[in-house]
Amino acid sequence: MSRDMANILIVDDSKTDAFRVKNMLEEQGYQTSQAENGEEGIQKAEEIRPNLILMDVVMPGLNGFQATRKITKSQKTNSIPVVIISSKNMESDKAWGLMQGAKDFLVKPIAKEKLLETVKKFIN
Repeated sequence: MSRDMANILIVDDSKTDAFRVKNMLEEQGYQTSQAENGEEGIQKAEEIRPNLILMDVVMPGLNGFQATRKITKSQKTNSIPVVIISSKNMESDKAWGLMQGAKDFLVKPIAKEKLLETVKKFIN
């Protein structure tokens, strides 16, 4: 699958963070979609069927851990890898995120190289 075919769903209530990640990905030729909260993230995951989901944790309503669990446990969306991107940097947060079904956990602010390296692991 080429980068220009790959769609990455960015789920983040911070417009600044989402915009930054979107720019880093789009300059590499990836297509992006966005959702501003967990509920919208689940809905878009089902509609768009993105190749990868980048999930923030702290959001109003359904948080990123809850949304990740719903996406990774649903038969409609469980084939989509979810990578959590959070400002929470505790080992316990990372462990919990992975227990919810996330494939990886990145810490904000995220370095471009780290983001692209992680994305390439799941979209080849």
